[in-house]
Amino acid sequence: MISKPDKNKIRQRRHKRVRGKISGTAERPRLSVYRSNKNIYAQVIDDVKGVTLASASRHDSEVSGNTKTEQAASVGALVAKRAAEKNISVVVFDRGGYLYHGRVQALAEAARENGLQF
Repeated sequence: MISKPDKNKIRQRRHKRVRGKISGTAERPRLSVYRSNKNIYAQVIDDVKGVTLASASRHDSEVSGNTKTEQAASVGALVAKRAAEKNISVVVFDRGGYLYHGRVQALAEAARENGLQF
């Protein structure tokens, strides 16, 4: 019997391939997105120092929205606001191996609308 391919293993392989090509610096940190079935997380990371500069997730009290897509947009706006507080305006976007569609796209567009450039 042939087993179905594990979607998450395929995504992790795709993510590793992309991460070999992009990384965040102090001048241009990486906006990393992680999406689970219920939640979405975003971090602005300086890979040279290995530190997280700003982060947001669906668990934050400032996040609102009824649907998961609305919550993702709220997370994108919140991470952009927190990055702006630390004088970060330009980032490189790391979609984490996910398709640029749905919640990942909503987060990215909301971050752009709130001042992040990528």
